[in-house]
Amino acid sequence: MSIFNTGLSPIKRARAVPIFYAINSAYAPYVAASMNSLTKHLDPKRYYRVIILHDGLNLANRLRLRNLVTKNCAIQFRKINRNLYLKALIKYCSKRKGAGDFFSAAVYYYRFFIPRLFPIYDKCVYIDSDTILTGDIGELYDTELGDDAVAAVVDPKVDVIREFRDYVNNAVGVPYKEYVNDGVMVMNLKKLRKMHYLSVLIGMIEKYDADLVAPDQDYLNVILRGKIKHLDKVWNTEPTEKLSEGTKLVHFNLFNKPWHYKNVPSEEIFWDAAKGTGFYGDLRRQQRAFGKTKQKAEHDKVEALIKKGAKLAKAKEPIIKV
Repeated sequence: MSIFNTGLSPIKRARAVPIFYAINSAYAPYVAASMNSLTKHLDPKRYYRVIILHDGLNLANRLRLRNLVTKNCAIQFRKINRNLYLKALIKYCSKRKGAGDFFSAAVYYYRFFIPRLFPIYDKCVYIDSDTILTGDIGELYDTELGDDAVAAVVDPKVDVIREFRDYVNNAVGVPYKEYVNDGVMVMNLKKLRKMHYLSVLIGMIEKYDADLVAPDQDYLNVILRGKIKHLDKVWNTEPTEKLSEGTKLVHFNLFNKPWHYKNVPSEEIFWDAAKGTGFYGDLRRQQRAFGKTKQKAEHDKVEALIKKGAKLAKAKEPIIKV
């Protein structure tokens, strides 16, 4: 077995809960904290397999992540190689204002490669790297999907920011009470393969070339409308000063990352998870280096995103349609 992929016997692997992340090297410290929290809440009677999709994770980071495996949780690394689909996504990302590193921007779409790349699975869990588990992810995996393509939580940011609500209602064309966050999903891979989801996504991107607020998420909500099961918010909770009883996953989404700012709500669960990962010192140094200039730049980006949503919300009809 490769020193980078540690795992379970073929029999145990067949029964394992598959959990996917998608990152580049810059996100390795965050996924380490997330994975460390994940392993601390597993059912000791079950098997789990973390699969990390990446664009070229360096050796040092793979070794540190490899050290987080447990007796019943294995790890696998899978590099997404450039192909026609990925080239189309990189081209699309390159046109977006503020996209930065276009290849890294395409990482947001790696989750949609899972059905094609892993035909051995009919179902999986996908979670973003900026998440911390406070419950057993196996319970999330056990969600009954029926004929639904994915299960996800209604996006909490859209629910509280008026500009985003108007944007989702008018520009995306999905009622905001139905619009889900794709950072935590149970995926019906069998259904998504049958729908040729990745091909449909690329076809729509090439057709519309739309400059959206959250493209990967917007397209998902449009393409899968009527095929999404809504999860309880305990599986994708906003960080707060005091977490609600029963919370199973905290998502440090968009604003107030604890590795950038001090005194962030729920920061203690992030730093507890970061300890023992081999990245704790890196994360603390990153926080200290994120000074006022960088903080202002990030706040400006957030404000620009909200203004963009407000502008696009004036659309008389949805920007993208199936």
